[in-house]
Amino acid sequence: MTDVNIDLELPVPREEARVVVAMSGGVDSSVTAALLKASGYNVVGVTLQLYDHGSATHRSGACCAGQDIYDARRVAAKLDIPHYVLDYEARFREEVIDRFADSYLMGETPIPCVACNQSIKFRDLLETARDLGADALATGHYIASRGRPGGGRALHRARDESRDQSYFLFATTSEQLSFLRFPLGDMEKAETREWARRFGLDIAEKSDSQDICFVPTGRYSQVIARLRPGASTPGDIVHVDGRILGRHEGIIHYTIGQRRGLGVATGEPLFVVDLDAGSARVVVGPREALETRRIFLRDVNWIGDGALSSGRHELHVKVRSTRAPAPAWLEVADDGRVTVELAEGEAGVSPGQACVFYESGASQSRVLGGGWITGTRSAFPRVTEVAFPREPAAAR
Repeated sequence: MTDVNIDLELPVPREEARVVVAMSGGVDSSVTAALLKASGYNVVGVTLQLYDHGSATHRSGACCAGQDIYDARRVAAKLDIPHYVLDYEARFREEVIDRFADSYLMGETPIPCVACNQSIKFRDLLETARDLGADALATGHYIASRGRPGGGRALHRARDESRDQSYFLFATTSEQLSFLRFPLGDMEKAETREWARRFGLDIAEKSDSQDICFVPTGRYSQVIARLRPGASTPGDIVHVDGRILGRHEGIIHYTIGQRRGLGVATGEPLFVVDLDAGSARVVVGPREALETRRIFLRDVNWIGDGALSSGRHELHVKVRSTRAPAPAWLEVADDGRVTVELAEGEAGVSPGQACVFYESGASQSRVLGGGWITGTRSAFPRVTEVAFPREPAAAR
């Protein structure tokens, strides 16, 4: 197709450039491979087998399942490009699935997709791409990578805000950015499907992946119980005012912000506001008890200009993938502790989730990095210590 011209801005001539494309078997990565092949690049497709996909092979909307591997292979054959399937099951279980289970047992709400991008795709797969002699690794993520005037590359939110995946890619490092490319960042999803049709790909109408790929039933607690049998301890359901309202069979059955299925009735709407893994207590309270303005972070990744200095920095943040970036202040203490103060309260912020930094709230704004949430501070009065948010001891 002569009207295809994707420029990856590589330091070698296009006809000499080898690009490895991570092909999941879905529409986005398939179109990425097709666009790059049509643009004149030497494309190599790589598909990762990440988990025992037997129970998910025929599940609609499952990512990285058996059917997806076959779909990726068929697309590669259609495009006439080399295609490899790599067995990453062992490392995926260790780096993603096991950490997911342990995080839930600590009362957190983990995001395994971030861990997968961080440790599997943009670390292990990236190194494999280098071993294959590639000049770049391209994926079908909806996020943009742009060269900086002074050198290096920067991440930006996707043009299609409904598909923007920047929240899940905050842990990407500056070094990785120099090797990664995201051709769909300036494209709408409808355009991607139209390209799939024009290329004659039979996955053009394939449904997008949903939920967590290794949870075929969508019931997280069942997976945790299977991975860590006997690790979940029964305990009390406690109101923020100190009253014991009932019992539960394990904190893995609850998430921050949950309202339904609490197993207690008090005549007032109650929400899970904290999960105390140490004492196996589920803390509940009114909706206003969910609101927080201060967030504590660990393992912060900064990809803005220069080093992240101590002090107070004005920016925008996301604490949930589906929200627009909101005004906030990033505070870096002299001892390296990092906190975020939200300009407006946010409800249901949970440890284990991510807080992602943006230059502004504008469309396609630059991604500045982010960190993992370890705890929050609420302005709502709480009588019992169990209801006090988990935060670094030095911050209390």
